[in-house]
Amino acid sequence: MSNPVEKAYRRLERRLEHRIAAFRRWVEHTQNLLHLTILVVIPLLMGVVTALSNTVDALPYLLFPPLASGTYTLFSDPEGEKASPRRFVGGLSVGALCGWFALAFVTRYWQHIPPGQYTVNAGAVAFGLFLTGVVTWTLDLQEPSAYSTALLVHVTGTTQLGYVLSVTLSSLLVASVFLVWREGFYEKRAALLYESIRGDDHVLVPMTGDRADATAMLGARLAAAHDAGKVVLLDVVDDEAVARAERELLDAQSSVTGESRMSGVDREAIREAGAFDEAELDDVATGQAVSTVANRLEAAADRIETKVGVPTDVAVAVDGDSAAATILQAAHEANCDLIAIPYAERYGGLSPTIRQLFGGDVDVIVHRSRDGRTRWKRVMVPVRRAGGVAHSMIDFATRLAGQTGHVSVCHCVDHQSRRRKAEEMLADLVETATGRLETRVAAADLQEFLAENAPAYDLVIIGASQDRSGASRFVSPPTFERLADVETDVAIVDRNFEQG
Repeated sequence: MSNPVEKAYRRLERRLEHRIAAFRRWVEHTQNLLHLTILVVIPLLMGVVTALSNTVDALPYLLFPPLASGTYTLFSDPEGEKASPRRFVGGLSVGALCGWFALAFVTRYWQHIPPGQYTVNAGAVAFGLFLTGVVTWTLDLQEPSAYSTALLVHVTGTTQLGYVLSVTLSSLLVASVFLVWREGFYEKRAALLYESIRGDDHVLVPMTGDRADATAMLGARLAAAHDAGKVVLLDVVDDEAVARAERELLDAQSSVTGESRMSGVDREAIREAGAFDEAELDDVATGQAVSTVANRLEAAADRIETKVGVPTDVAVAVDGDSAAATILQAAHEANCDLIAIPYAERYGGLSPTIRQLFGGDVDVIVHRSRDGRTRWKRVMVPVRRAGGVAHSMIDFATRLAGQTGHVSVCHCVDHQSRRRKAEEMLADLVETATGRLETRVAAADLQEFLAENAPAYDLVIIGASQDRSGASRFVSPPTFERLADVETDVAIVDRNFEQG
């Protein structure tokens, strides 16, 4: 029995793991990542520049406001039009150069300012800003930062080119850090941060229901998108299958001396066993049922490997107290990180097995096949909000559609005033995905939108809404429970890591 110290350590470790998991889920939201970056990077960069200003006289402290403002512009919208290192450095430098030139020109040829007298020349200010506006407009540079540095030259106490050089060098420092961050981290954030699109390349497919072959093909195409992908086809031998095998064995045993036909039954085993007692009959019947199921799975595995080219294994389990527990155990033993299971319902809702899988520790995708389709080139992904589940749905959609398919990521709003925010959310979501994607925002009820548009697609991928409260689900049932009339395939995605 473990001691109290060890128990406390394990509790602390689990608590830390949950905090880390929660942080990873939080940082998958692009806006959260940008806010966190701004919170950390701008103070650090300004601290470095301050340290330099304390040792370099040519770097005035008054330069920092436009430098900080421009830095915020870069990091707050890394893919935006204003997030250009060229425009950032050029704007600050051109503003400083134009302001210095105007000041030098006016004080030399128009109004000389006596040494030691602090006076800002209005003509130099106007001329400097005019010149800055002309140059930045012509060169397409950042005007706000340029105007700031053009004005600061009048209060820095220097009219030398050293001011211009200090502006250029400090802005180059910031731009260099931004480029390294954007190219090396931000644009690769999906691979570095998003747990939601890692793995899911070992797929377990319980072969249940009438359209299990279609679900197996869906699981195979998801796995085939990764080099290390594989599929495991699972079937469960239940009491009914064992009882059927027992009846066949008893019938075969009664007629074995007459060499009557015994479909799927091993005659040699029966001859050697002789008369069965109850225990022997159960063992042999179970083995016979497992063998029959395995043969069927092997045939399905051969078809998948031929069509998709992904390694496919088979597994047969004997039914236990819970079908969901049996499936989860098989997933763990086969090292599978995704379960693709055919849709099944009871009393108008998901079957108990699927609901229990949603509460498990392995990711689940539930596939409702409409007509046995085995290729999905046009996929619709309605998303409710940004996050790990949304990234997963888009990732699955792009895997299925491939390079030649088409993915439409959609969001419905109840008022036009929310359209812009929704468009920004969708843009953040698809930014890290590859393939042919479009985003759509509709001012409509989601169910009506799907009923009208879903038939034009091969598959609709939706989330399981497991993060919603019981009261919320009671007031507004999950979307997948309202899609009975949608005339296309539907996949329900549940990321169980999201529950951590």
